[in-house]
Amino acid sequence: MKRNFFDYLILIFKGMAMGTADVVPGVSGGTIAFISGIYEELISSLNNINLSVIKSLRSEGIATAWNRINGNFLMALFLGILLSILSLSKLVTYLLEEKPILVWAFFFGLVLASIIFVLKKIKQLNFAAILGLIFGGIFAYQLTQLNALASSESLLYLFLSGAIAICAMILPGISGAFILVILGSYTNVLQALNNKEIDKILIFITGAIVGILSFSKLLKWLFKNHKNFTLAVLTGFMIGALTKIWPWKKVLTYRLNSKGINVPFKEECISPFSFDGDPQLLAAFGLMLFGFLMIIILEKIGAKTTPIE
Repeated sequence: MKRNFFDYLILIFKGMAMGTADVVPGVSGGTIAFISGIYEELISSLNNINLSVIKSLRSEGIATAWNRINGNFLMALFLGILLSILSLSKLVTYLLEEKPILVWAFFFGLVLASIIFVLKKIKQLNFAAILGLIFGGIFAYQLTQLNALASSESLLYLFLSGAIAICAMILPGISGAFILVILGSYTNVLQALNNKEIDKILIFITGAIVGILSFSKLLKWLFKNHKNFTLAVLTGFMIGALTKIWPWKKVLTYRLNSKGINVPFKEECISPFSFDGDPQLLAAFGLMLFGFLMIIILEKIGAKTTPIE
């Protein structure tokens, strides 16, 4: 696919949106990739990074190898993700602490519209698709109900956390940040980013690279051989994860954040009219609508896709 400067600029912004979502424990960057029309191209491009690329690099040169892995696309997208994580992680953390209802309302509207968008992609809602939809929903819901494991400071555990979390980050509906919370590594990773602990950051990134390159092969095979069923499962993931991003909740348990402050972890969804405090209904529903309408905008400017071959 030929792209001009404006196309790559849009890709960077899509990457930034993915990075912002991945910082939030409850929203998946994979959801953003899916609704912005780059999901299958991303999976296909990642799958092309293998040993044959090294052979191509030696025999045919850098340009051929770079084109083979769709290097310009990956570079623009991951540049956006990196810029977002480095520049917006503190802002998103602050907003989640100070304006949680409004942040979750925006993401709830965005994911709700995403579900409708992906449902339209399912060409045949047959028995297998319905089964996949139900399985994905139950699996994602049960995942959001898990308690966090004990945190480990070892570099091996950080490597494994990166490999596991990145798989969730590229799945619509399953939050990689939330997986890090479950694994007990979320605080450790945020501290490493904020304190610029290069060794920990590199170990985590290495784990993420290994995880994403391995998992992308499975995803490409699923899209190639069972696309309808795969879309149904991914839709189920998003439906099941909706409870995690419902704006009005009652806190049941807390966890320590990167600053050593207790913040909500296990919560129960409640009606906004039962919320203990200001439910901020007008602003919340306004942001829900804004998030919902953003999907239409992303569809208009990001409808160019490259199917998996």
